[in-house]
Amino acid sequence: AGPVPLPTHIRRFCVIRGPHVDKDSREHFEIRTHKRLIDILEPTSKTIDSLTRLNLPAGVDISIKL
Repeated sequence: AGPVPLPTHIRRFCVIRGPHVDKDSREHFEIRTHKRLIDILEPTSKTIDSLTRLNLPAGVDISIKL
């Protein structure tokens, strides 16, 4: 039925904006990690080889478990 979305992992950071004592002025950042699960039934060696050689853009990672 396609990729199964797994829970999104959110890491939040709170940083003081100024270099002085203004602790009330803060800036918030977050990094969101989205994950998908693809279950391949009866994978062949050609399928696994093409998945390992896949060119992915920066910031995108793939892990294969047999």
